[in-house]
Amino acid sequence: MNHLSALDCTVFFIYFIIVSAYGYWVYRSKKQKQTDTKDYFLAEGSLTWWAIGASIIASNISAEHFIGMSGSGFAMGLAIASYEWMAAATLIIVAVYFLPIYLKNKIYTMPQFLSTRYNNTVSTLMAVFWLLVYVFVNLTSIFFLGAIAIETITGIPFNTCIVFLAIFSAIITLGGMKVIGYTDVIQVCVLVIGGLITCYMALKLVAEKLDTHTVLGALPLLKTEASDHFHMIFSKRDKFYNELPGIAVLVGGLWINNLNYWGCNQYIVQRALGADLKTGRSGLIFAAFLKLLIPVIVVIPGIAAFVLYQRGYFQAEMLDAAGVVKPDHAYPVLMNLLPAGIKGLAFAALTAAIVASLAGKSNSIATIFTLDIYKKYIKPEASERRLVAVGRWSVVMASLIAIVVAPTLRSFDQVYQFIQEYVGFISPGIFAIFLLGFFWKRTTSRAALAAALVTIPLSILFKFLPTLSNGSIGNIPFLNRMSWVFGIVILLMVVITLTDPKSKDNKQGLEVDRSMFKVTPAFAVCSVIICGILAALYIVFW
Repeated sequence: MNHLSALDCTVFFIYFIIVSAYGYWVYRSKKQKQTDTKDYFLAEGSLTWWAIGASIIASNISAEHFIGMSGSGFAMGLAIASYEWMAAATLIIVAVYFLPIYLKNKIYTMPQFLSTRYNNTVSTLMAVFWLLVYVFVNLTSIFFLGAIAIETITGIPFNTCIVFLAIFSAIITLGGMKVIGYTDVIQVCVLVIGGLITCYMALKLVAEKLDTHTVLGALPLLKTEASDHFHMIFSKRDKFYNELPGIAVLVGGLWINNLNYWGCNQYIVQRALGADLKTGRSGLIFAAFLKLLIPVIVVIPGIAAFVLYQRGYFQAEMLDAAGVVKPDHAYPVLMNLLPAGIKGLAFAALTAAIVASLAGKSNSIATIFTLDIYKKYIKPEASERRLVAVGRWSVVMASLIAIVVAPTLRSFDQVYQFIQEYVGFISPGIFAIFLLGFFWKRTTSRAALAAALVTIPLSILFKFLPTLSNGSIGNIPFLNRMSWVFGIVILLMVVITLTDPKSKDNKQGLEVDRSMFKVTPAFAVCSVIICGILAALYIVFW
């Protein structure tokens, strides 16, 4: 039934009180007499490595994973886990090469990096792009998927769910990055424990319904019943090739997607920007280990739901009002089958993921708008107190916009894929601008501006290329489109830079030297372990 029992409500209420009370305690105990922007937006110097790692994962994992990725697990299987497992490898690269450059050059926001490395025109243009994507894609999709999940589980109307999520996330967000960072530790513990329990219960349900009797026996049964759902690399014959185009997952567009997301993304990198290099790197490697767990928490339950659906269970629950199978219903349907108390814990885990992600993204929206738009162009003389107030109001306004837009996402089949594709419209250009800005001192502001201006038109062009009868062009998978756009943008930037005589004496390079990229033996060992696990996973499930 679509409701929470008294025991479920008690479990959830305990979670809500603990998070809210702990957040208030952090806010009061670490509050300064005069809160400044670095303290509010970055929690400068106050986050430990475990808080940084947990906060990064909490900001990343949300309803788009529990609902969207589980739905993709239902539809296409384990292959969707590539986004998570390849992210673990990406975090190592970001920790070794990107983070030292940010910290050495005292970078606090991504637009600030662009302003320092290029000019204010490039910085402002990209700040506007980021704000639009964060509000209309990221924030909107989290509100939508979160409200859909809560509505499915509890029966509470969609609009009421959105308002609840907005209020809960605001309680945390308005306290600043310190509150977000430390409450995220609790949120991650709840979402991991609750997620693992839901996975266990899903496998137990498979075991009971299919007469396997043991939970461990359910795992090989899933592989037998849904063998096509246990391949990491799709061939061109697979119907989901356009979503995950074969070997491009390992050597193509997914790297561009991940390196942009984890290395050039305000609401991810922001957690480490207020720390020293050792603490920041430790936080990122901790986040990489946590990423290895996520497919177990969200993808396996989706595959379990698919197997049960194929065997004739919850046929009506997986359909929308028009009678069409909706993969994104998989996780909420499984949660509704959990026993009292366990369902409350799973619901708390889902809510933790949603609220933590909303808080993280809202804080980053506030950071970019306040420091890179308001302070720079609207009121340069604004006091620190005024800037913090503007940051808080921008959180409220961004949430209101996302709430209004969220219902329009009902028309999408797999919202997780929608998020990846449309964020990918600007990812190639952003990553190209950052990559050359990091490692090629000659790269000019004119080249970066050209890249920023052509990225979206190029992405649109490749998306809507007409398909020829022989299939030689058109219908290009979006990860492959990202590779093409990235290659063209890099070439364009190189040509523009080399044809500019002034580029030889470019004064806007960053402080970069090889010694910055040295790592500790402990970090190196952890990196080898993570890469070994990834290699084994892809070999086993190729």
